[in-house]
Amino acid sequence: MQISQLTAQQINQAVALWEATGLTRPWNDPYADAQRALDTPTSTVLAVIEEDKVVSTAMVGHDGHRGWLYYVAVDPLKQGTGLGSTMVQAATSWLVDRGVPKVQLMVRNENAAVLNFYERLGFVDQNVVVLGKRLDAST
Repeated sequence: MQISQLTAQQINQAVALWEATGLTRPWNDPYADAQRALDTPTSTVLAVIEEDKVVSTAMVGHDGHRGWLYYVAVDPLKQGTGLGSTMVQAATSWLVDRGVPKVQLMVRNENAAVLNFYERLGFVDQNVVVLGKRLDAST
């Protein structure tokens, strides 16, 4: 298995995987998210490709201090094989290689299975509230 950077030509497949695994939301454009990550030097989308198909992804980026993981996904037929753990490790290694000292991610409260997955990998609740605000051209 080889983990490499997603290409722009593979974005459609990555988004299909994100939709199949329930990661997308109507208020976020996953195509734009993927392209932005690929276009920015402080982020990327890592992927595993098998038989010309995207079977796993992890979007990773940083602000110089904190790294963030997004769109960590594994093809439903390959879940439970360790591929998710491998992708998280690859993404955290990407951050370490860039001198980033910390990694964070957001999981929806109701997603107990994913919370358990990350807890098994050593992630802990940071006891913070994440606040957000949508930005448009007028803000």
